[in-house]
Amino acid sequence: MGHGIIWWILIGLIAGFLTGKIMKGEGYGVIGDIVIGILGAILGGWLMSFFHVGGGGIIFSIIVATLGAIILTWLYRLVTNKG
Repeated sequence: MGHGIIWWILIGLIAGFLTGKIMKGEGYGVIGDIVIGILGAILGGWLMSFFHVGGGGIIFSIIVATLGAIILTWLYRLVTNKG
């Protein structure tokens, strides 16, 4: 179980970092990036499941998490008028 959590954190960190570079603007810090990345992974995974898109591997997971994090960041900025 601990190994899975480490992967979630690692993928979340990478996805959050990539989202910060893609979306530009203020960062959320390391913890914020991890949280955005993990939530993005959950959202991205749900969207991939909803649209019946499958895949596997670390690269696919990072891409899905990043896309989810981009959507979350966009929605957050839309709601808070920060973008």
